[in-house]
Amino acid sequence: MKISAIIVAAGSSRRMGFDKLEADLCGESVLARSIMAFQYCDDVVEIRVVTSPEKILPVAETASRLNLTKFVEAIEGGAERHLSVSSGLQKVSNEFDLVAVHDGARPLVTPTAISLCASMAAGNGAASLAHRVADTLKRGNEKAEVCGAVSRENLWAMETPQIFHTELLKEAYAAVIEKGDLVTDEVSAIEALGKTVRLVENPEPNLKITVPGDLVVAEAIMRERS
Repeated sequence: MKISAIIVAAGSSRRMGFDKLEADLCGESVLARSIMAFQYCDDVVEIRVVTSPEKILPVAETASRLNLTKFVEAIEGGAERHLSVSSGLQKVSNEFDLVAVHDGARPLVTPTAISLCASMAAGNGAASLAHRVADTLKRGNEKAEVCGAVSRENLWAMETPQIFHTELLKEAYAAVIEKGDLVTDEVSAIEALGKTVRLVENPEPNLKITVPGDLVVAEAIMRERS
């Protein structure tokens, strides 16, 4: 099982108020932590980071400093997430059995969770880490008033990485680009082909850094793991 990993790091961090990927997390940046998880996963062979033009050199310098031997290159992303992923896919050879796409803002992913997801994708073509929705869900109106309940039965919150047979994801993204569709994750692109994606329940916290308080939580989790 040979995996090529694409780490998406071209976001604007609007809700954070500062570059969340450069925020410190136990001595290294959020993005560096994400890359390191794939470096230490035995199934991963190569890693690319898709980012903004001004970050290409700093990302490469960080990879060199940390001796991340699986890091291949940082490349320029697009204006939308799916365009960034498409740019990364163009660099991935079909000799790789699987391609994994991961949000750089999810630094708590573990090598074990990556391998679990990869094993499912190897057998089924498409898989994503996810967790069952545990919160009570309510629907609100335009005034932010509660106007109904949403059943959480069979509801899952999607995570990354999302891992696929390489040729399948390339086919899905070729269709997305051709149609000019806007997809927010790779599962949506695969669904548009009518293919099935298997959900892999993540045994570990894998939150996406979105607001400043998430950094506090992530640091506590990392210190507990160490």
